[in-house]
Parts: sequence; C-alpha cells; structure tokens
Amino acid sequence: MNYRHIYHAGNFADVLKHAVLARLIVYLQQKDKAFRVLDTHAGIGLYDLTLDEAQKTGEWREGIGRLLEADLPADAAALLAPYLDAVRKLNPENGVTLYPGSPKLTRMLLRPQDRLSAMELHPEDARELHNVFDGDFQVRVTELDGWLAMGAHLPPKEKRGLILVDPPFEKEGEYDRMVRNLQKAYRRFAGGVYCLWFPMKKGAPIADFYAALKETGIPKMLACELTVKSDRDTTGLNGSGLIIVNPPYTLEKELQIILPAVKDVLKQDRFASSRSFWINAE
Repeated sequence: MNYRHIYHAGNFADVLKHAVLARLIVYLQQKDKAFRVLDTHAGIGLYDLTLDEAQKTGEWREGIGRLLEADLPADAAALLAPYLDAVRKLNPENGVTLYPGSPKLTRMLLRPQDRLSAMELHPEDARELHNVFDGDFQVRVTELDGWLAMGAHLPPKEKRGLILVDPPFEKEGEYDRMVRNLQKAYRRFAGGVYCLWFPMKKGAPIADFYAALKETGIPKMLACELTVKSDRDTTGLNGSGLIIVNPPYTLEKELQIILPAVKDVLKQDRFASSRSFWINAE
C-alpha cells in the first residue's frame, strides 16, 4: 500500500507499457463491435509532473520527456502516434507537465461504444481516480484489489476485452502471483487480450518467470523487453517487460520497429537492449 506511481510516472517503463497498450487498443478498434478494457492496478489516472514527488526523481525526463523531443524514424513515429498524440493533447503548450496513466490514456483512445473498468486498491488513489472520471458513463472505477478482478470481472459482458495487469511488485512472490492469476483469468476468458507488465532489475527471477509462463501451456504468448542500462551499478529498475497473450497478428512486426527506436532514444548507457520473442506460439 506504500507504492505511489507519481514518483515514476512517465519513466521508460511507462513508455514501453503505454506505447504497447495504445497499439492493442488501436487493433481492437478494427472491428466495430464494442470491447472493454480492464485495468487491474489503475493508479490515479492522471499525473501532475510539476508536483514535488515527480520533480524529486525526475524519471519522466529520461522517459516521455526524451521521447517527445526525439526525431524518430518515420515508421516508428507512425506506430507511436496514438500514444504520443494523447500525451501532446494533454500538454498543448509543448513540453510535458501532465502525464496520462494507463486508465486516462485508455479513455482518450476509446470509441463511444467501448468501456473501461479501472480497479485501484489504495483508498486515496481510488478517490483521485474517481475524480478524474466523475460523470463519465464509459468508465467504471472500483476500489478493489486488482488480482480479484481477474476472476470476478471476467469475462466482460461485451465478450471482447483487453486486460492490463500492472501491479507495483512490492511484495515477495509477485512474479508467481502473476502467473497464477493469469491462469485463473484465462480459464474464465480465454479469448481476451492480456497485457502484463513486470520489472527487470538485478536479482529478479526473470528466467524462472518465463519458465513458469511456458509451463502454463497458454498459447499465443509474446514477450518483449526494454532495458535502458546495465544492472551492474544499480539496485533499482534497469528495464521492464510485457507479456502479451493473444496479441494482434500485427504486434510482433510492430515491436520490431518500436523497440529499437525507443531503446535508441531512452538508453542510459551502452548496455541498453530490447527484444521480443514468443514464450508459447500458437
């Protein structure tokens, strides 16, 4: 309950997560039929980067701050446009003082027929999230442990859905917990698109995590990673990754364009890297 994302909003991990989230939403909109996004660990929705907490770490400056100013290759710029245009819309005076968390970004991209269910357990954050979406009939905010939502709130009544799982990873065993809850959710809603975020840092059990995911037997499971620096001289985050279950058929090729471009802009040393690969193919 101590984690507050305001310290990290707009950092390189957010860039990866939100760039891919935007691509998934764009793909789902290729069909007219409505879909629902379930954001299991939603945070407060909108972050003021002028606040002391954000200024204290300044992580956004090496994340979204760099990306907005970068001269990106044309193909990467086109794929990143839904995400970056949303950020620019919140900051019409140029620069960046407001940053959309995943629920706000999602809402900015939804069509009139689409819906968002946002879960947040932290009482204060849940109140702020309610305020962001007050009166918005397309958004339902619930003060709830997001892990529980992966059972109780699936399948969505629309029968089309994107489930974003972005826990704070404060507790021991969160990688295992993610695997168990993915299995539970998949049994209830095998046709959903799942996007699971995880941190990468020195000592993190990434290899065991991948092995456990593979052992689930869940097909069509794509992984991507972005590291911006070596983990040798830091105890903090040096990278992050995403697991996408039932990814759009276009996503693998899109990641081959997006990841290298973002890595080149956000790298903090020569050890920065990016990759995507299948954990389980179809």
